[in-house]
Amino acid sequence: MEEKVLQNRKNGLQALLLFALLYIAAGVCFGFGCSFMGGPNQAVGIAMMIVGGFWLLVGWIPFFGLTILKPQEALVLTLFGKYVGTLKSEGFYWVNPFCSSVNPAAKTRLNQSGDVDGSGKAFQLGQFTQAASGVKVELPNQKISLKIMTLNNSRQKINDCLGNPIEIGIAVMWRVTDTAKAVFHVDNYKEYLSLQCDSALRDIVRIYPYDVSPNVDTTGDGVADEGSLRGSSEMVASRIREEIQNKVAEAGLEVLEARITYLAYAPEIAAVMLQRQQASAVIDARKMIVDGAVGTVEMALERMKKNQLVELDEERKAAMISNLLVVLCSSRDAQPVVNSGSIY
Repeated sequence: MEEKVLQNRKNGLQALLLFALLYIAAGVCFGFGCSFMGGPNQAVGIAMMIVGGFWLLVGWIPFFGLTILKPQEALVLTLFGKYVGTLKSEGFYWVNPFCSSVNPAAKTRLNQSGDVDGSGKAFQLGQFTQAASGVKVELPNQKISLKIMTLNNSRQKINDCLGNPIEIGIAVMWRVTDTAKAVFHVDNYKEYLSLQCDSALRDIVRIYPYDVSPNVDTTGDGVADEGSLRGSSEMVASRIREEIQNKVAEAGLEVLEARITYLAYAPEIAAVMLQRQQASAVIDARKMIVDGAVGTVEMALERMKKNQLVELDEERKAAMISNLLVVLCSSRDAQPVVNSGSIY
């Protein structure tokens, strides 16, 4: 179904004044008709009473056709089940009072912008909301927001490509681009979007390891790469956005951006993975220390040879190298030993 944008004139104010004047005229007509009763113009009075009384009974119906649209709002209209069109431009309109506005997601409350009211605690009873300040009627808003919305989906526990359970959460920026598809192609476009976000997130996360691992192909080209959830977050978010967009295109939704808001190992393996990361960090640090120590020893031997400070045989060189490496690579401060005798 294609969207049909109505180019109605913004004649709501004129219609309001007209119907108000007609209602007043009907009351005056009914009053004059009552005054003519029992006189020579009784027939005219009866006719005026019938006309005025009829409009007084049904004249309130056209007022239901008055509607106001704010910027970035749309109203999908149906007449006796048939799609009439969509109002998208802000203004004060009058439409057929028998038209019904349709928004199946009007009552849906998700963890997203525009759906969460933090002003106070309240509980809903049908269409009524009882708050601490009193009882008020809360009718569902049938207008569809065209603004950019932010959906914060709940954290999920998913196994990465190595089978490690991780917890991940995403935030999705989206908006409605085709109101007809959003209303008529899916039952509830907000719930549909949330479900597709969960599905797309699982599909993409299962391709990547949490951290860089050897012999893992994340691009599908058959060549191992260094892609990971922790190190390639921009690429992962882009692939998640594309996957969601492919799934929600039929619902008339556009996904602008997807961002990873939370990423961590699941609690049951977090401690073990932390020890693994610590061990890897210690090994890398030791490797750097050894490389630096070997370079320092080489530099010391070259300078001693160049400056001809002392001539050492191979055995003494080996002892010197051993002592320097112990001093430079040790995790504690070296304790000096003074040799008061001969070096030989």
